[in-house]
Amino acid sequence: MTSVLPLWFEIGSMILLVGILIVDLLLIVRRPHVPSMREASLWVGFYVLLALVFAGAIFLLGDVQHGSEFLAGWLTEYSLSIDNLFVFVLILASFKVPSAYQQRALMIGIVLALIFRGLFILAGAALIERFIWIFFIFGAWLIWTAWQQVKPGGDDHGGDSWIIRQAKKVMPITDHYDGGKMRTTVDGKRMWTPFFLVLISLGTTDLLFALDSIPAIFGITQSPFIVFTANVFALMGLRQLYFLLGGLLERLEYLKYGIAFILAFIGVKLVFHALHENELPFINGGEPVAWVPDISTWMSLGVILGAMIVATVASVIKAKKVAAAHGETLHFGAAEIASDTATDAPDTK
Repeated sequence: MTSVLPLWFEIGSMILLVGILIVDLLLIVRRPHVPSMREASLWVGFYVLLALVFAGAIFLLGDVQHGSEFLAGWLTEYSLSIDNLFVFVLILASFKVPSAYQQRALMIGIVLALIFRGLFILAGAALIERFIWIFFIFGAWLIWTAWQQVKPGGDDHGGDSWIIRQAKKVMPITDHYDGGKMRTTVDGKRMWTPFFLVLISLGTTDLLFALDSIPAIFGITQSPFIVFTANVFALMGLRQLYFLLGGLLERLEYLKYGIAFILAFIGVKLVFHALHENELPFINGGEPVAWVPDISTWMSLGVILGAMIVATVASVIKAKKVAAAHGETLHFGAAEIASDTATDAPDTK
């Protein structure tokens, strides 16, 4: 697949993004802590601004089509990443991760997400290059996933996964954390800590989410570079967003409906695109279906923005009403998610 963007820009962007992620990871390792609202909001703002600057560079160095594809792809992946983040909240809570080490767990989970998504992007690009009918499968999968989001019990993530249950059977695992370490020594015996199980759980969750997010963005653009960078920018700042939203995240009741609508919309768009490029002999005699409407990138961008705004505003309004009915105040920030189990971890330096 050819690109209208200069090669130096693509290579330079990759190097810069990897560098930022490495610095972000080193900061967490050197100083584990719960970020304040001010710190979290500044980081989130920085990453959002960086994404917008990057989009502007694509508009200038490339063209309007690729710039709008990046914006739509970034917003789609950002909305799906927030859904991913909600599951991360449940995982960290179920494993009672000490608050000071939640950042490290989140960052490792984000790195794993990037690795899995990178592999899926390479595989998806290769399949699209050879088999255009793969869009039928991608579209059907997204529509089915949208239904899974909204059906009763579709958002149930409770309980240990099968992989976690098997790990507990075959590996010596202690019940207590040792800071952010994966292994520790208990009575002279080397054992795995619950932190290792947290990383396994986050990794398997990332793998499942990659199955949704990659087909979704390929419904907006077929440029592997834009697909990957949109994913990177969507995941950058995600852990700070976790602390910024705090307890509000679990109160975004209608978020899943907004995400489901986006997935269904892109699924339909993928099917339409497959019909436009049809090569299957049992559909219209193997000829493209001309009457199918063409959904533009700008229309996709409007639908994605509209769905997320409506879902978020509606969720916040309901959350405020529920809080007011109970005589409470709706709070933002890390205060609500700081784990009371921090005492489970020894004072390590």
